[in-house]
Amino acid sequence: MLNVGIIGAGDFGARHALAIAELDEVQLVASSRTNAAALAEFTRRFGGRGYTDYRELAGDPAVDAVVIATPHHLHVGPVQAAAAAGKAIFLEKPMAPTRAECDALLASVEQAGVPLFLGHINRFSPAFRQAKALLASGEAGEPVLGVSYMVKQWMEPNRREWHLDRETGGGMLMTAGIHALDRLIWLVDAPVISVYASLATRYYEQKADDASLLQLTFANGAVGSVVSVGYNQGASIHQTQLCCTQGVLRIGYDRVEVGRGERWQSLPPPEQGEDWMHQALINEWRAFVAAAHGESPPEVSGEDALHVMDVIFAAEESARSRRVIAVG
Repeated sequence: MLNVGIIGAGDFGARHALAIAELDEVQLVASSRTNAAALAEFTRRFGGRGYTDYRELAGDPAVDAVVIATPHHLHVGPVQAAAAAGKAIFLEKPMAPTRAECDALLASVEQAGVPLFLGHINRFSPAFRQAKALLASGEAGEPVLGVSYMVKQWMEPNRREWHLDRETGGGMLMTAGIHALDRLIWLVDAPVISVYASLATRYYEQKADDASLLQLTFANGAVGSVVSVGYNQGASIHQTQLCCTQGVLRIGYDRVEVGRGERWQSLPPPEQGEDWMHQALINEWRAFVAAAHGESPPEVSGEDALHVMDVIFAAEESARSRRVIAVG
């Protein structure tokens, strides 16, 4: 049994708690949030002890591991506290808003020697895992070109002020477009070596992007584009398209389609119920438990997540300078 504490018992913390409740091998024993009234409601709903100071939760000897779902700019402190206490760490994406913060939290994890698992949830979507398995089989050949979309309503009910300011890790690209980027890197299975990008604020008055286009070159010769748009009126597009040497793939959260011989054919639908995200979280937790127990390396490592962040940082520099920027 892995006894878990949630640092950041908010909306997505509740998502984690619901997934944990379905797994016999994990138990929620503690949660933290600075808002005492909201914390009391969270613990009433999900059980466990409540802490208004995450450092007290990190120091709780009954806690084996933590999931950190705080605002993006508040990741470093909880990671450092959990690492110093010897806890296995499940950190929600993005790793941190700046390279210096990424380096700081990675250094604390390395010094403590604890597992660090990053919550890039699209890698655990049943449909995207189905596509990954197809690519790994070689049946589709080698990726040549990919286009990955994250196009959605930006002002969702859970949108907070810190989401609207790049200084606090906000913006469409850092918050949601990162999923489209991460899954493309994962599916192409090669690091990005350069990026040319445009970032704009076209839909809302905010101090962060809501419309971005990234053009990527990969180390294996593949190329790709990432479209990240947080509109105020439209209809969502959550799809990655891959042109490979032996076929074309269209991958969404509900299905994988393969194009060959001028025909599209859908693969058998993945088992995920009505909520792909809930099933993806369950898949993530099973992988994290294995990593926390030392049974396997983290499926999404600190190195993996740092590369995604480096691409975003390079994209931001490219947008400022209007130049192609090398990554890494």
